[in-house]
Amino acid sequence: MRVAFLSSAHVHADAYVANFRAAGAEVVGVADDDAVRGATWAATHDVPWYSSAEELLDAGVDAVAVCSETAHHRRLVELAASAGVAVLCEKPLATTEADARAIVDSCARAAVPLMTAFPMRFSPPLREAAAMLADGTLGRLHACTGTNQSVLPTRHGAWFADAALAGGGAIMDHSVHLADVLRWYIGEDPVEVYAATNRVLHGDTVDVETGALLMLTYPDGVFATIDASWSRPDSYPTWGGLTVELVGEHGTVGVDAFGQHLTVYGGTSGPLAWPMWGSDANQAMIDEFVDAVRTGRTPAVTGEDGLAATLVALAAYRSAHSGQPVSLPS
Repeated sequence: MRVAFLSSAHVHADAYVANFRAAGAEVVGVADDDAVRGATWAATHDVPWYSSAEELLDAGVDAVAVCSETAHHRRLVELAASAGVAVLCEKPLATTEADARAIVDSCARAAVPLMTAFPMRFSPPLREAAAMLADGTLGRLHACTGTNQSVLPTRHGAWFADAALAGGGAIMDHSVHLADVLRWYIGEDPVEVYAATNRVLHGDTVDVETGALLMLTYPDGVFATIDASWSRPDSYPTWGGLTVELVGEHGTVGVDAFGQHLTVYGGTSGPLAWPMWGSDANQAMIDEFVDAVRTGRTPAVTGEDGLAATLVALAAYRSAHSGQPVSLPS
């Protein structure tokens, strides 16, 4: 299976290239609008460099990973779909509802697989909690709280805090992961979103929101909160983390998706480091995508899942702007 990267803008591309190789796929090229960035990434990862996405697709590939700035997802996905190539698209799916819907529609019309890059669907701790919900261990679900907090991501790329390229700040970057986890757990999309944002942290550095709290209400009365923020200090020993707490009829359960790590004091990584020893959700996600492409089946996480999470983030921005809850169609 021949896989290519359309852009190396997203920091996740660095991990995915090794994940694809571990899954038995051949990484045959990368194209990037930023020629210097793309050529440097290509040399670092021993991947052939192409001057344009069109040239790369013409060379013949089976699948692509779209890891560009979010605002460019639609153009690149549509190019891949028109070439009949399967797509793994980074989250969030797009910066606007129109673009997100166009991404899903273009792949549906071309009958090519579209998977949204939601690795938390493949996290063993989160999957164990999903099983507890499915088998009735927790009984009826009443409420959920989720956190997705990180350092300021501009050290990975200035575009993460560029509203035109990223679609916003911490909400767009972090709320979509938990919105998707909640969709997976609850089996429904929210009917109302309320959000508040601030720039208490890093307000003198970036112009987008760096802190956000979302409150989601679901059709059967379940409610949830999402803390999506860039609140970790630059000295934090890792990028951040994701947690979920579920309150059910028969009990509660808390999940720390990145709790499997060692603590190292001193050494080449700095005064404090948390090397991970647990499972690699990225690898499990890439394994799923590769197998779906090879077998011609629908991936476990779809473009529709990415669209649903994007709609939650966009509703959160409308709510934060108006100061009022925003209704979503059931």
